[in-house]
Amino acid sequence: MDDFYFHKVSSSSISTIGNLCAALGISESDLKKALSLSPLDRYEEVQVNKSDGTLRTAYKPHFLIRRIQRRINKRIFAPQKKEPNTIQWPNYIFGSIPNQIIDDEEIQKDYISCARVHCRSKSLLKIDIKSFFDNIHRDLVYDTFRNFFKYPKDVSNVLTDLCCHEDRVPQGGLTSSYLASLVLYDLEPTVAKRLLRKGLNYTRLVDDITVSSKVHNYDFSFAKKIITDMLYEKDLPINDRKTRIEREASIPLSVHGLRVCFNEPRLASDEVKKIRAAVKNIEIVAQERHYRTTHSYRKDYNRCLGRVNKLSRVGHNQHGKLVSRLKKVEPLPSKRDIKRCTIMVENLEADHLSKGSRYWYWRRYHKAHQRINILQRTFVHTAVGLRLRLKSIKPSYEA
Repeated sequence: MDDFYFHKVSSSSISTIGNLCAALGISESDLKKALSLSPLDRYEEVQVNKSDGTLRTAYKPHFLIRRIQRRINKRIFAPQKKEPNTIQWPNYIFGSIPNQIIDDEEIQKDYISCARVHCRSKSLLKIDIKSFFDNIHRDLVYDTFRNFFKYPKDVSNVLTDLCCHEDRVPQGGLTSSYLASLVLYDLEPTVAKRLLRKGLNYTRLVDDITVSSKVHNYDFSFAKKIITDMLYEKDLPINDRKTRIEREASIPLSVHGLRVCFNEPRLASDEVKKIRAAVKNIEIVAQERHYRTTHSYRKDYNRCLGRVNKLSRVGHNQHGKLVSRLKKVEPLPSKRDIKRCTIMVENLEADHLSKGSRYWYWRRYHKAHQRINILQRTFVHTAVGLRLRLKSIKPSYEA
């Protein structure tokens, strides 16, 4: 199978609205209710902080739209491991898509794997698609369902309606990232092939396009033109402020925050120093009396652990040492946690018969398990008793 193309590899199809409801595990009445919601009822507008300190407008889906979009993700875009893949993604697409199993080997699709493609580069072209989600019109979404998935018109129209908000792909919609990754399915393979013939590596991580060359001072004018033409064909503008060319002689080359001057992606040295400093800070505050039992400590600890685990993905030799240090100062439960866990289990017991097949019950159930794991670090017998009670009220929810 050609690694350059987006392939729909599943042999199954959705030929009618009834089949769509069956595939998503929803009733036709729920589908009609979702489609009848007004734009204002479908999404709640919220403001989200961006990394640069500015605000981004995002949209929080209505619970019914959210539930259906989650099913679209898990049963059309990215079936769970027990189901066959629907899509075989090209080797240059990364981010917000599942890892691929090819010849029994798992191919990572995260930002680190994306950066790895550009290791040992001497020149980089970076192109950012401006307001990507806002510029993906519903016509492009319909085209994806109609001409890529080969669904009939009525099914494609319904799926498009479920995934769009006022003719656009909403930032915050559960299906939006998958659609953003698919929207160039018909044009991108040719562009990637043409660039490869020029000795260039091409990747796209949602809205960030990177092209790299092993040649110093490479002239990217041809590459930029054919990429810009591809985007304009879909009415997708580029962000000139974030589009730039970088040369090895001027600054250390990086892709998605990782240095790519080496055989493998590396974190910048100052980032590693910041991670070590964060671990040291956790060790210091852990010495304060009773602080390890607080919610704020638990939150800071988990954030620090996440940063430390980045070292593992880039093979940094400090990872194991820093994890060992953090294990010595793990968050501890308080007696208040006993009460909280008990209430969580009691509420689950009360809701099991009526709500045990719902997603939010499933979420609450696993959250209770996580809380009990922390409780067990100090209150072993209490944790064992609560876990036994959970065994009899397992969720019947299926993704």
